[in-house]
Amino acid sequence: MSADRPTLPPVRLTSEAELARDALSAPLMARAAKLARWAERGVPVGVGGEILQESLAAATELLGLAGDEDGPAYTAEAWQLAVDTGLVEIEETEESAATAADEDGAEGPGDAAVGIATPGEELNLLTSGSPQDVLDIWLCGVETVLADAAAPDLADIAEQIAEGGELDLDSIDWNPEEEAELLNGILGNLYLLTAVAEGADQDVPLPALAASIIVPDDMDEPTDDILEEVSEAMMRLDDQFRVLEPIGLVAYRPVDEALIEELDEAGETVSAAEPLTDEDVSRYGLVRLTPLGVYAVRARLLDAGADAPAVGDLTDKGAEVLLDALPDYPEALAQSESELWLATRTPLDAARDLLAAARGDDEHAPHRRLAAQQTLSLVSPDAEEALREVLDDRQLGGLARVWLAERALPGIPEPSQEMIFWLTVDTLAAQLGSADEGAEAELRDLVQGLTEQHSGFFDSAWRVDHPATAEVLEAMGRLHPDKKAAKEARKAAFKARSRRSD
Repeated sequence: MSADRPTLPPVRLTSEAELARDALSAPLMARAAKLARWAERGVPVGVGGEILQESLAAATELLGLAGDEDGPAYTAEAWQLAVDTGLVEIEETEESAATAADEDGAEGPGDAAVGIATPGEELNLLTSGSPQDVLDIWLCGVETVLADAAAPDLADIAEQIAEGGELDLDSIDWNPEEEAELLNGILGNLYLLTAVAEGADQDVPLPALAASIIVPDDMDEPTDDILEEVSEAMMRLDDQFRVLEPIGLVAYRPVDEALIEELDEAGETVSAAEPLTDEDVSRYGLVRLTPLGVYAVRARLLDAGADAPAVGDLTDKGAEVLLDALPDYPEALAQSESELWLATRTPLDAARDLLAAARGDDEHAPHRRLAAQQTLSLVSPDAEEALREVLDDRQLGGLARVWLAERALPGIPEPSQEMIFWLTVDTLAAQLGSADEGAEAELRDLVQGLTEQHSGFFDSAWRVDHPATAEVLEAMGRLHPDKKAAKEARKAAFKARSRRSD
C-alpha cells in the first residue's frame, strides 16, 4: 500500500437493507420526503428553491411543528434537503410561479416567487428503488447537512448585515476550509474509535474528542492556550453535532446547558457556568457514529482515496490477500472475515488455498502462517486430507499436526525436535512487533513458560534455521523476567546472528 493512501482499521457494516430503513426514518430525511409528497400540487419557491413564507407556515403545520418555536427553521431545513437531494424539482419560470400563486391564492403579488417545486424523480426511488438508491439519496443529503454544520453562525452574519456592513468572514472568525477540515478530522477520529472499539455503541466524551484533534501528539501536558482551544472546539462541536444528529449521522447527548456561561450583549457574565468536575463526564456531551454514520464516513474516506476496509470485502479475494490482511484486523473482525471467506468455499479447497498462501521465508510469512492457523481452526474435519498432505513440510507440518490433534484425529506422526523449535520460533515471530501493551504481557508469560518447560531451550533455539531466529531470541531476552534466562537469550541471539553471517 502506498504511503499516500492511508489504511484504516476495518469496520463491520450493517446490511444495506437495514441502513436504508435507518436512512428513511432519520427525522430530517423523513420530513424532507413528506414535504416532497406534499409538493404534488406545486409549491411556489424563491431564488435557490427556498420555500416562501406563507407556504412555510403550511409546511410547518403539515410536519406537526407549528407549536415548536423552532418549527419553521426545522421545516425550512427539511425543505432545503428535499431540494438538494432531488426529492423535489424546480421549474424556474416566473410565469408558472405567478400562475400557481393566483390559482392557489396562497401567495400575494409581493412574494418573490421565481419557480414552482414539484415532486422529483428521486422521490419515487425512496419507495420503489433499491436500498442502494435510498442510501445514495441519503448520502447526498449528508453532504448538505455537513456543509450546514461547517457554516458560520447565522446570528453573526445577520448582525453584520443589520449594521449595514459587508459580509467579512475574518470578522466573524470563520474560515470555511479550516471548519471543513476540523469537522472531517473529528468524524475521522470517531470512525477510528468505532473501528477499534471492543463493543458497539461506544459513546465518546466531547472533551476527549475535541482534544484528539487539538492537542499535539507529542504534548504531555496541555498548555492553558491549548485547553482554551479545546474548550472552544467543544462548543463548536456541540453546535455541529446538534445539526448532524437529525440526518442520522450521529447519536448525540448535548452539553449540559448549566456548564455554559451566559453573557449579555455587553459581554458581561449573566449566568456563570457550573464548576467543572469529572463526576459525570456525560454532562460535557457524548457522541458516537450510528451505523449509518459509519457507512457515510467510510464512503467519504473511500472517495478521498483512503483504504477503508469493511468486513466481507475479502470474500471474493484469494487466500494470499486474506492472510496478508487478517493480522491487522481486531480478533473478532478477523474471525468474521474468515468465516465469510470460508462460507464460499469447500473445506478442502479452502484449506489447500490457505496452506499454499502461508508458505514463504519473507518477513511477513510468520504473520500469514499464524493467520492461516487461526482461519483453519474454523474449518471442518472435511479438510483433513489437505492437512495431511503437508505433514512433512518444514513450514506447515507443525501447524498441520496441531490442527489434526485439536480434532483428535488418528495417525498423527510425532514431530521432530527441529520442527517443534521451528514452529515455536515462527509463532513467536508472528506475535512479536504487533503486540500491544496488554498482548505483550501475555507474550512475556509465554516466553517464560517455554523456557521453564524446555530445559536448555536457548542451547537449541539458536540453531533453528528460521529467518527470524535471532530477532525472536533477542526479544525473548528483552521480555523474560528472569535476568539469568534473559542473558542466555541474548547470548543465543548473538550465536544465531553469527551463524547466519557465516
